[in-house]
Amino acid sequence: MPAPDIIGREKILKVHVRKVPLAPDVDLKVIARGTPGFSGADLSNLVNEAALLAARRGKRVVTQHEFEDAKDKVMMGAERRSMAMTEEEKRLTAYHEAGHSLVSLFIPGNDPLHKVTIIPRGRALGVTYNLPERDRYSMKKHEMEAYLAMVFGGRVAEEIIFGPENVTTGAANDIKQATNMARSMVTEYGMSDKLGRIRYRDNQEEVFLGHSVTRSQNMSPETAQLIDSEVRRLVDEGEQRARTFLTEHLEDLHTLAKGLLEYETLSGQEVRDLLNGKPPVREFTMQEDQPKRRSAVPSTGTRAPRKDPDLGGMEPQPST
Repeated sequence: MPAPDIIGREKILKVHVRKVPLAPDVDLKVIARGTPGFSGADLSNLVNEAALLAARRGKRVVTQHEFEDAKDKVMMGAERRSMAMTEEEKRLTAYHEAGHSLVSLFIPGNDPLHKVTIIPRGRALGVTYNLPERDRYSMKKHEMEAYLAMVFGGRVAEEIIFGPENVTTGAANDIKQATNMARSMVTEYGMSDKLGRIRYRDNQEEVFLGHSVTRSQNMSPETAQLIDSEVRRLVDEGEQRARTFLTEHLEDLHTLAKGLLEYETLSGQEVRDLLNGKPPVREFTMQEDQPKRRSAVPSTGTRAPRKDPDLGGMEPQPST
């Protein structure tokens, strides 16, 4: 069964939130648009995570803020704030993610920048997340070329700022994604003029006994060498495109990296505002971000405040 489209995701969300108290600012259409590829189980998990976050923060209703945080957790992994990182590692991560963000933001063809963070999530030290504006069923050649530039933005930024000898292993997954994309462009999508519109990856995904045993090599050594040459060309062009852009926008790279070191997480709009000289506004409240914990040791000489019997013995929800 294919993943639901945006209309289907909205209807599924309506089913799962029936018993969840929602704040007036919750817009299920926005949530559905921001969850392309989510299955029904993923959307159920999203609602449950948002409800748990609201409960931990002492809220009586689930707001759009909880849904956004829950979506980030499902898409990018749980935050690992307890992970100890040196200041040098933070700077490297900040410039790495800033490089990804700038290239994705300004080179046409990339999905809109959704969020960038240097808080470790999952196995990554930082994450740059791009979100399509609608459900995507195919990609154009210029979009793939823009993607190749974007994935190399992080490594190129490290090299420009810290020098080739200080480039880290953080780009390992970026290189893997770029190589897979370039090879698919050449061997599956017919996007190499030298190789033409011929598929060179027959049975590559078959692993069943019989298929793998009888699979034959369907290309000559010369063709295999040409494929490698074309893959390298696409990858090198993407890397050079990122290097040219970041070199020309070095001041923006410093600005965004410093912003990430200060705020740790920035939305796509906050990144644009920061580059235009408008710093993000952070409003921290004890209720939302740092729930006040009562001491386990009972106090003496004071009485607990009386609770309104009309509210069933519960405190009213603080206004925000």
